[in-house]
This record gives sequence, structure tokens and C-alpha cells, in this order.
Amino acid sequence: MIPLFGQDDLRRRKEINLGGARSASYSDILQEAKAKRSQRHDLKRKQDSATKIQAWWRGVSRKQQTRRDLKQVFVGDVSGLTGLRCLVLLGVDQDALGIWSSAVASGSQDILLHTEDNWRVLLRKTSVLLLQAIASEPESQYAPLHLNVLQLLQSSAGLEYTQYVLDHGFYRLLGDAIQRIPLDSKTSPTLPPLVTLLTTPLSQGSLHAQTLPQVLTHILSIPLLPNRLPLTALTAFSARLPLSSLHVASPAIPSIIADPVLAEPEPKVHLIANLVVLTSPRYSKLPAQALEAYLELLAALMNALPTHALEPPERNTRDAPRTWADGDEIEVDEEDEVAPQVTVVSSFEPPPRLPELDTRTRTRLQTLPSSAHLNSLLGAAQHHPSRQSLIAFCFALTTVWPTRRDKILGTVVAYNGGGLVRELYRSYVRSSPLGHEETLNSLTNSEYAAAWPPLLFLVDLYAQALLTMGDDEFFSVAGQPATHRNPLSVDELRTFSRQMLNIAFTLYWRDDLRTGAGGEGVPGVPSLRWEGVREKLTRCLQAIHARDSRRPFTPRDHWLVTSQVDMVPFIQAAVLEEQNLEQPSNARTLTKRQIAYMSPRLGVLNNIPFAIPFEVRVSIFRQFVASDLVARGLLSTSGRHAFYPKTRVTVRRESVAQDGFDHLGDVDLHAPVAITFVDQFGNEEAGIDGGGVFKEFLTSLCKEVFDSDRGLWLANKKNELYPNPHSYATEAHSLNWYRFIGRILGKALYDGILVDVAFAGFFLAKWLGKQSFLDDLASLDPDLYQGLIFLKHYTGDPEELSLNFTVAEEEFDVAHTVDLVPDGSNIAVTRENRLQYIYLVSHYRLTKQIKKQSEAFFEGLSDMITSRWLRMFNQQELQILLGGVNAPIDLDDLRRNTNYGGLFDDHESTIQTFWRVVNAFDQEQRRKLLRFATSCSRPPLLGFKELVPNFAIRDAGSDENRLPTASTCVNLLKLPRYQSEKVLREKLLQAINSNAGFDLS
Repeated sequence: MIPLFGQDDLRRRKEINLGGARSASYSDILQEAKAKRSQRHDLKRKQDSATKIQAWWRGVSRKQQTRRDLKQVFVGDVSGLTGLRCLVLLGVDQDALGIWSSAVASGSQDILLHTEDNWRVLLRKTSVLLLQAIASEPESQYAPLHLNVLQLLQSSAGLEYTQYVLDHGFYRLLGDAIQRIPLDSKTSPTLPPLVTLLTTPLSQGSLHAQTLPQVLTHILSIPLLPNRLPLTALTAFSARLPLSSLHVASPAIPSIIADPVLAEPEPKVHLIANLVVLTSPRYSKLPAQALEAYLELLAALMNALPTHALEPPERNTRDAPRTWADGDEIEVDEEDEVAPQVTVVSSFEPPPRLPELDTRTRTRLQTLPSSAHLNSLLGAAQHHPSRQSLIAFCFALTTVWPTRRDKILGTVVAYNGGGLVRELYRSYVRSSPLGHEETLNSLTNSEYAAAWPPLLFLVDLYAQALLTMGDDEFFSVAGQPATHRNPLSVDELRTFSRQMLNIAFTLYWRDDLRTGAGGEGVPGVPSLRWEGVREKLTRCLQAIHARDSRRPFTPRDHWLVTSQVDMVPFIQAAVLEEQNLEQPSNARTLTKRQIAYMSPRLGVLNNIPFAIPFEVRVSIFRQFVASDLVARGLLSTSGRHAFYPKTRVTVRRESVAQDGFDHLGDVDLHAPVAITFVDQFGNEEAGIDGGGVFKEFLTSLCKEVFDSDRGLWLANKKNELYPNPHSYATEAHSLNWYRFIGRILGKALYDGILVDVAFAGFFLAKWLGKQSFLDDLASLDPDLYQGLIFLKHYTGDPEELSLNFTVAEEEFDVAHTVDLVPDGSNIAVTRENRLQYIYLVSHYRLTKQIKKQSEAFFEGLSDMITSRWLRMFNQQELQILLGGVNAPIDLDDLRRNTNYGGLFDDHESTIQTFWRVVNAFDQEQRRKLLRFATSCSRPPLLGFKELVPNFAIRDAGSDENRLPTASTCVNLLKLPRYQSEKVLREKLLQAINSNAGFDLS
């Protein structure tokens, strides 16, 4: 519209601001423009949306009209070609498909016999529509009709239609249908024809390569499949399942495992459970190839599962039950480690989700680790040329189901007198490239995938075998019966142990393998990490080395890796790593696994310490103590003792133990302690201190507290001590004494004071958190040991012996029985579970009876000595560290490290005569002299320079009628100035043989 003349000028004049009011700013104008633009955009969007909705509605309306038109045409020509075309175009229309199936079933079956191309194409597509209709509504009134038509179509039209439906989700759709039928609807009319239909393609041998993988993936992975089918249908399905042709599916195993249907753990578990139920009764009839494929498939499935997936723990893993006897859950403590442990998290990834399993599935899975099932499987496989799949299956089962690990390994070890153990080593491991020096840098290579399962399974088996193997079997000879022999000869063990040691040391030493950066998993065992491999090897190596320590069978330096490691930098780095661990941020109890993760050298020292020379480890131990003294301000960095006020304690001579217990309970024993002895009249004894009197106190205290008449300790036939298992020893007061004794012995170790006390090996093992074995029982209870060996080798039926899972105890002349397992009195010892019974009896006698006493003792010991320091040694070495080495006394070394006092020096005539006399002593006389002067008959491991304080000889005057005396508290021999060699010899022998009195003056 064109404005009238003058209107535009008038509008502009009205906008003239003459009143001084502020006009709109530039930003206001921009905001207004943006708002208008946004309004226009919203309006356009609404218009576009309206247009799309209208178009969609027109499309829906047109589609609905078209479907009505198609359906009308279809109803008018149900049995004709046009009607069939309309049916295909309609898709999954339950009513239309129902009308067509009813027509075919009621007399129009000739429709299915058409051979023209257009008919065949439409019939193929219709068959898929019928399957989809069944899958979506398996209990509709038309489902049985659909199944009947499909069965007629397959039987009349042959392979063409079968192949087509197989290519278009035949088993996937039928699997969906089965799962949509409620579990308790076994009477559903759909199930029998459905089972008949799904087994029809299985009769075509030429299709097995295609059908078997689909059946495994979509049918056998259905939860509780046997419970869903009527008995007749289940029987028919089982009979028609071509398990004897399983080997044709072997190439498809990787694709089966990777199928999205099996992506989660639960369907894999159900596939395992259903496979075992359907296949285990046929083991003896399966061809070798089929059995091998079956085991290969199960192993692959289990390797793809997280740990505990076959039996998710309902409580903490540490409390998970182990099954020792078939069908009986037996609660067994985890290895009784005295040292407190913390849970190890080896990865920062969240823990895998474990499936929630129905109790019926759990019951079926119990078949897998049962002795009957494993023996049946081993028997079926024993004549097959290849055992690779059997090995992979057993190893995968122990890995994914650790709470049944001992039972599985025990059954396999016992089978055929350990024959599988021998075969594993001789056929697979002996020739394996793993463990050879030239392959240590390439352990993660996939080319070794086939070598790892046999090696690791053998490691597990042999470690398990050692639990119940006596030394008579371990060192057996060829003439003994197979059941009484070590599966591996001593020569084989030398090679095998070195092979394991090379791998284990590499796993502790290499950063990428120690910290888990060496790949996703072990080649051939993807569910296992390198940390797990390291632990398996360590467990077996420790057990073999324990035998070698007790009765050597390996050559000198067999266990050492000194050729691979420079010891001087090793010691320096180990001390530095220990100092780093002692930082406040790390001030917590660490497990051996965590230490191995953080510190390679400490990992070696705590797990395979025998790889490092004993003398080197003792030197490291002393340096650890020195570092700790520095950290506590008790020692300067230059090695000089810092000023620190001593704790002064008065002790009565006739009550050394009680006064020590009363006065030293809360004292920091890392610091110096000054002991003042008081005689029976209350007078203080004068004497030499400087730490020496504490040594005398310690010697006197040990004589009292380790006296078996006090009731805390017992001695075996070798006079080796162990805690009294009597219930009295578990009372609070007694446990406080064990705690105190542990602190005192810790003080002796800390200060380097030798104590003339010998402990039983199985008790020393508790100090180190190690397991005791059957052979350790011989030193505790020889009669029980012989009885268990008899049971192990008994050729008759063990049930004839009327044994059960209990042990007998007697206290205060009253006998009672203790269940080794819940309701153990009602569990008979059988041929299948006798090894577990032997293990449990040994475990009870060697560990459980003294558990509280050992824990209290170790609590006191660890207050003085960090537990990881002790784990650098085995039992024999720990005894040497505590009481000195049982070796010939080196007089030259003793003389080099002897101090002199009074008128004596190394060139004085009496001293010259003394050394000539002592040089003529035999070793027994030399030990008596050492005991007389120092209270311990054994020299320090690293020589007399380590004796604290050094051995000393002081002038005791010129009276030749006096006998030599000693101040053992300061390792001092007081020797009169004898002029005659004969007199010196006589007086010295008289003194050391009569253990002449202690003199403090």
C-alpha cells in the first residue's frame, strides 16, 4: 500500500525526541532482531513439523488401506498364487498367516508341491514369516499349525527350503520361541512340534557344519533347556542331536564364542551346563574327533568366562566353600597365613559381572568338577592320540572355578597312578620352548599359545600332588608300584624346576609382565593374567625347593640366577626399594603379590628367595635392620649409634621369664634395653653391660619359656619345639605369653643375637606364611603319618576301614572327635576322596590346632621384624638366622675376629698356647667351647665378624688352679695365664664339659 503524501514525513516527525529521553541502544536493537529471527525460525519449524506429520499420517493411512486391500484380496484367494503374493507382502500378520496355515493343513497341501520358480520364491519367504510369527507369539492358537506347515514344507520340498530358512535365522527364531514359552509350561502344545522341527535339519549330515554351530549358539544356550521340554520331546531332541559329528563344528568355535548371543557370561554358562548334561552320558561312545571338539569347545567357553562364573561366590572369596567329597560341600579355611594379608586388586578395571544362576543350573554344573565325571572323561580320552584338548579343558576348569580347583587337581593326579602328570611332562612340557634362556624375552608371543596350557596345568597338578606326597614317594625308585612313585623322576624334576625358575624370575623381573602391561592375557589362556602364571609357578617352585632343602637332589647353584643378576647393585636396589615401601604413604601391610607389583627385587626375595644366594639375603636382612635403626633415630647414617635413653629393667635371677613378661610387654624393644639382675637376696649383680647383659637375660629367658614343663611348648623326637595344641594354650593368658616370646625372639633377630633354640619346620613355616605338607607330619606324629601313608596306598576299598572326616583328640584323659568338615562324622572316606581326607588331617594337625598360638606368636614377632624380611628365607634358613649355622667352626675366622683384654694380645704366650690347643680340638669340642663362651654352639652364618659383640678373651689372673670362666652375655672367655699347654688343655676341657659357672665379674 502506498502511503498518502506527507504521512511518512509525519511518522518520522513523531519519532523526533525533543524531551531529552534516551533512545534505544545498539545492543537493544540487536537483541530485538535476534528475538524476531528466533520467532520466525520457530514458526518455520512448526510448519515443517506439521507438514511431516501430515505426510506421515497420509502414509500410515495409505499403508493401512493398502493392507486392508491386500488382505481382502488374500482372503479371496487363500490357496492361489495371488493370495500367496499378498500374504508375503502383508508380512508377519498373525491372522493372515493363521488362515493360510489352516487352509494348508486342512486339505490344500498341494500348494507346497508347486515347483514353479514364482511359487518356490514365495513359499521360501512365507516359511520365514511363519518362523517369525512363531518366535513372536509361540503360544498363539496358530503356532502349532505354523509348525506343522513348516514341517510339511521341509519334508516335501527338501533341502532347498531347509537351506533357505537356515540362512534366515531358523535356529535363532526357534530359540526365541522356546524362551518365550514360560518355564513351567511343559504342556504347551507348541513344544513337541517345535522340537521336531528344529531337529529335522540335523538329520542332514551335509548340513552339520552349518546346523551344529547354530544349535550350539541359539538352542543349547537357552537357560534350563532340559526343564523347558516335555520328557518325550527332550528324549527325542537328545537322541537326534548329532554329537558324534561335533568335530565338523571345530572351525566355527571362535565364531561361536564371539557371537553376540553369547556376549554376556550367562548364556555361555547355560551352554556349558546343557552340553554337559546331554554329552556326558555318551563319552565312551563318542569318536575321538568329536570328544576332542567337545573338550575344545568347553575349554574355549570357560576361558571366555570371568573367575567364579560357574559358581558365583555368595560371600567373600576367601570364605568360598570347597568341595572335597562328591555332593558334599566342605568348608575349608584358606591357607592359614599367620601374616595379615590385604586384598589384592591387580587391575583398575571394575570387576566383571557374574551371572545369577538358578539352583538347577548350579546343580547341573556340579557335574563338571565331580570325581565321577572327571574319571569318566579321563577314561574316555585315555586311548585318544591327542590330549591337548583334555589338558585345555581341565586347566580352564581349574581357572574359572577356583573353589573346586583342589578337587579337580586331586582327581586328575590320582587317575592312573599319576600317569597324566608323566604324560604331560614327557609329551608336552619337556620339549616346550618355554623356560629356555633364548625364549625368555618373547614369553608374550602368540606363537607359544599352545605351549602355555600344558605347562601351567602340569605346574598345578604337581603342586597338588606334593601336598600328599611323602619323601618315600618323592625319592622313589623304578621298582616301586606306580601308585607309590613320584610321577616325575628326580632327573626330570631338576630340568622341570629350572624351566619354571627361569620363567618365574622373568615374570618378577620384567616391568611389562610384572605390572600387567604385557598384553591382555597369557597366549592360549586369555582368562589368565601374567600375575596368575607367576603365582602358580611360585607355589610349585616353593614346594619342590622345600623338598630339596630337606633332602638335596639338585646340583650346587641349581636354584641361583646369579648369572643373570649382578649381586652388588641388586643389594643396593633392594635396600632402596625397602626404604620406599616404608614411606608413610606405603605404611600398611602388603602382600607378596603387591610387593612383586611395586618392587621387582623384593618380589624375588619374598616369593622365590632361593634364586638369590643365602649369604646375600642375610646381608640384605642386616641392611634392612640398619635402615630401620636409622629411620627410628637409633643409628646415624654414618653407622654410629645415636644417643637414645635405655629402658632399664630389673630382673630377679630366679624369675627371669615372669619379670621379663611383666616389665617388657609395652617397651619398644627396637631401642637398647639395660637389664639389671637381682640375686635371691635382692642385691644387684655387678657386671658388664653394653648390651651384653640383655643377651644373658635372653639366654636365661629362653631356658625358662621353652621348657616343655611350662605347658606352652612341646618337643618332637628331634627336640624341635612347636606350640602346644592343648586348649589351655589357646586361653588369653597363654596367647599373651606367645605374643611376648615372639617379641623377644624378634629382638634377638633384630640385634643379631644367636639363640640356641630349634623349632619344628612346620612351625617355622607359619612364620613365613607357608603351607605344611603331609611329610611334615612325620616329625610331629609318626604313627599318624604312617597311618595316612597306609591309607593312601591301600589297594582295597577304603570304606572297609570305617573312616570318616573326623579326627580324635584327647585332653585331660577325655577323648572326643572333631569334624574336619561340617557333618564330617557322616561322610565316609572313599577311594575318590581319600587324598582330600589325608590333606585335611595333615592340615588340621599341622596348622589348625596351633593356629591361634601361631598367630599370637607371629603378632609379637612382626612387632619387631617386618614379615617380608622373614619371607626372604625358608624354614631351614630361618633356623640358621636365629641360631647360627650348623657347620664346622672356622678357627682362623674366629681368631681374626677375637678381641683381647687384660695382659693378653694375639702374640702373648698363653694366647698362642690357647690357639694351638683349640686347633687340636675336634668339631664337637670346638662347639662346646663356643657354647661355653657365647651360649650358642653354632657360628654366625656370615662368619664371626657378625657375632655381637665379638668373641673376646680376657686375662683372668695367674692362678693356674682356676678353671676358665665365661661371660656369655658379652661372648667373653676369661682365661688364667696357664704356663703349660697340658694344663691349659685339661682345664679348658674340664670347664667346657662341665659347663662351669657364669661369672659376671
